[in-house]
Amino acid sequence: MQTNISRLIVTIALAFGLQAGLSVAHAASVNGVAIPDSQVTATLQQSRLADTPQARSAITQQLIARELFRQEAAKDKSLESRPDVQQAIRDARTAILTQAWLKDRIKPAPVSDADVKARYDAIVATLGDKEYKARLIQVGDEAGAKAALARIKSGEDFAKVAEAVSLAPSKASGGQMDWISFKVPVQEGKTQNLPLPIAQALAVLPAGAVTATPIAWNNHYYLMKLDEVRPTQVPTFEQTKPGIQQALQAQALERATTALVTQLLAKAKVSQ
Repeated sequence: MQTNISRLIVTIALAFGLQAGLSVAHAASVNGVAIPDSQVTATLQQSRLADTPQARSAITQQLIARELFRQEAAKDKSLESRPDVQQAIRDARTAILTQAWLKDRIKPAPVSDADVKARYDAIVATLGDKEYKARLIQVGDEAGAKAALARIKSGEDFAKVAEAVSLAPSKASGGQMDWISFKVPVQEGKTQNLPLPIAQALAVLPAGAVTATPIAWNNHYYLMKLDEVRPTQVPTFEQTKPGIQQALQAQALERATTALVTQLLAKAKVSQ
């Protein structure tokens, strides 16, 4: 972060030839237009940067640059009459009003510490004695899966084949998945969102082995390699609390948004 802030200061200073020595703790002035310190503080808070002299200097230089841009744009009287600019202004106004209205109307249910703890306990209850570190290859047809498996059986590295042919998001990392744990025997709905046939195959694979045949699921075919197995390491509640809280808050926001949309649709006349 320190390096990025320093680079930002240098870049803007070079671009505009601003003189050093401008007090970052006080209001700046650009051709007589004041930039109050409160604006620097507000921008810092919105950017979630630590309130340091370096950060204040960087934000101040940004605001100075923005004001210079604004002043120059204001001199070009033809801009406001351009159709694209007029449309952009209308779009921006609509977006601002809509966001303000939604902020006033959408009130997600609060997420309590008890809610977070209950979710944590529910997740822990689904964990098994072991956890698995695996790699996955996803292809769109059985022939492609068999071709990939043949490459692996001939000695080609599983990760390289994954990078070459997999459709899964983990393709770039050689098919690598996060550690995952579930109870054995495997039960539907208790596999940490891993498809049941894949979890079943993973649970019986020896460490270092690859599935002998492609696994069919949801019109795709999968190959698995189990890199490592270890006793399940359960993170503490405090370690996982922020992530669980954020997920529950997102779910509450989604429910509140859906409820509002449903309410509006019930009163609206919509044709397609």
